[in-house]
This record gives sequence, C-alpha cells and structure tokens, in this order.
Amino acid sequence: MFPQFNLLSTPLLIFVSQGMIFALLLLWRYYHKRKVTDLLIALILLLMVYHRTAYTIGFMGWYDTFEHTKINYYIFSLGLAAGPLIYLYIRTVLEAPFKFMKKDWWHFLPVGLFILYRLVILAHDASQPDWNQGYEGEWQSNFHSVYVDPIMYQLQFSSMLLYLAFTIQLFVGYRKKVQQFFSNTYKLELRWIQIFLTVYCFLFVYGAMTDLIDALITDLSYVHRWWVHFFSAIAVVLFGIKAYFTDLTTLHELTFEVGEVVLGKEDHLAKDYSKEKQKLSIFLEKERSYLRPDFTLKDLSRGIGKSIHDTSEIINSGFGCNFNEFVNRYRVEEVKRRLAHPDFDHLSILAIALDSGFNSKASFNRIFKQMTGLSPSAFKAGQQH
Repeated sequence: MFPQFNLLSTPLLIFVSQGMIFALLLLWRYYHKRKVTDLLIALILLLMVYHRTAYTIGFMGWYDTFEHTKINYYIFSLGLAAGPLIYLYIRTVLEAPFKFMKKDWWHFLPVGLFILYRLVILAHDASQPDWNQGYEGEWQSNFHSVYVDPIMYQLQFSSMLLYLAFTIQLFVGYRKKVQQFFSNTYKLELRWIQIFLTVYCFLFVYGAMTDLIDALITDLSYVHRWWVHFFSAIAVVLFGIKAYFTDLTTLHELTFEVGEVVLGKEDHLAKDYSKEKQKLSIFLEKERSYLRPDFTLKDLSRGIGKSIHDTSEIINSGFGCNFNEFVNRYRVEEVKRRLAHPDFDHLSILAIALDSGFNSKASFNRIFKQMTGLSPSAFKAGQQH
C-alpha cells in the first residue's frame, strides 16, 4: 500500500523534501535578485531531488501498489545535465561578473537530444494496444533497456568525469590567482566551493564503485543501493543550506587587475632585484600595511609607485614567493614579536593574530606552523622559558 513510511523511505523523503524547499527558496531569490548563481545551484538541487524520486517513492511502496505504473517513462537519468550545471555554477561564482552566452547552451545539447529521444520512446509505446500492461512498452523494453541504457551510462559517466576535472582545474587556477593578488585568502578561497566539489566528487566515486561492484563482483539489489541515494539526499540539504546562506558579495566584487604594460627588452626589470626589494621592504616596514587584513597587491604597487605587473614580478622573482606568502611572512614575524614581548601578555594568541593582519584562526594557525614549524601556543610556551 502506498505510501509506506519505514526506515528506508522516511530518511530519503525527509532529506529530499528539505532539498526541494531550498531549491524553491533559491529560485525565489533568483526571481527577485536575478543572480545566475542562485538559478544554477537551484537547478542542481532540483536535479539531485529528481534523481532520488524513483527510489524514494519505490521504498514507499509505489511499484508494489501500482503494478502497471509507467512512471519510469517520466523519471529517467538526466546525468548529462549534471556536469554542465556544476561547471557553469562554479564559473558564475569564480568569474564574476559572469554573463551567460549563447555558446554556453551547447553544454546542454546532449541532454536536450536525450530528452527528445525519451519523448519519442514514450509516444511510440503509449500508442501500442498493450500500453496498459506491465511496466514497460515495446521500445522501452526491447530497445532502450537493452541497447541505449548501457551506452547512456558510459556517456553520463564520461561526461561527469570530464566536467568535474574541468571544474576542479578552474577552482585550482582561481586559488592560485587569489594568492597572487590578496594577502588574506580564507574568505576569498570560498570554503563553500571546496566543500561542494569535495562532496560531489565523493558521491561520484562512491556511485561508480557501487556500479563496479555490481558489474564485476556481485549483483546489488535496489536495497543495496539505498546508501548511494541516502548520501546524495543528505548532500542535497547540505548544498541547499550552504548555497542559500553563503554570502558571495565579497567574491563577486573582486578584480584581478594586472594593467596593460608593454615592455621592450631594454625596459624589463634587471635580473638583480636588490634595489626593488629594498624599496619594497622599506615601504612595508615603514607603513606596516601588512597589518590590514584587506591589504592587496594593488595597494602595495601604489605604495611603491610600480605597476601591479612589476610589483608581482619583484615578489615572485626577487623574493621567490607569491604575494600572499610574502605578506604573511611579515605578519608571522609581527605575531612572533608580540608573543615574545611582555606588553602583549594580556592578549590572547588569536587577538594578537587578528591585530597582526590575519582574519581567521584557521588560516593563522596553518600559516604560522608552516613558516615556523611550531604551533602558536608552542612558540609562546617556548618564549616563556
């Protein structure tokens, strides 16, 4: 009898319903604010909910109650849309301002053709006299399930693998760019995107391993695959919460300005950067701009009277590091100085770190240990002996 609420159906129903609510909230926000990021993540959530529907209603007793149901004609895998949606979503987040171009629609051509094909299958089988008998009609049973389904699985797997690779490459490139231009990258790196990609990659690998076990080791029933859909349903809620409450305003206001600099051979900076390095060091020691959490490469270039391009070249080639690491060296030295001075004993380590230009506890602890080999607390304890 439908519906049945049990240990298999209830968790899926709860999480899928919550995911649907967040998808609708994001669509509502897109309607009012017209942010493409809201639209794309909402579509990703709806797609994930859609792919959980067959299993959710199945565990609720749908297929046992309605023996001749044709719902599988209307609920089929749209995996060819998942990869493009994820890729475009990450692009809209990292490449603001992002404008959806006509060429971007080509990403959805494969899934569009597949939907058209499914409509043809439905139209043909629905016109047959035995349409009301059994789960599947003639073409669905004898053609699609036998020939097309295995091919579609391979295509969807390959598509997702490629798009995840492209997306991760895009994200890694963004993080490198941020470190060249900004002194604090904790917020700019956007942990939400890292979480999103990590979770989605886990779901992809876990699902692929399940399919591999089913194909090569032992047959897995729909009950064995429950965990795949359970983890995916949890991910829907996680994605919905993070996407709805994560503020992307700061990220969308970033600009990576290099400036148009045309240099001849005689104009290139000399390989000996000693003068430029000295000028840069004097500026930082005098102005102590590194104490500002929002200090950028653009600010530094203005301070020393160089272009952004030349300033970046001095840091990269002269000091052998990127801008982020260069500024954090000064911040770490400032923290070490204050930790060793009795005038700052009344302050916590975190307060000293924040006053020294860091903007988060996590990034401070990581950077301090990376540069000194000690945790901040261990360093402070060593100064007291």
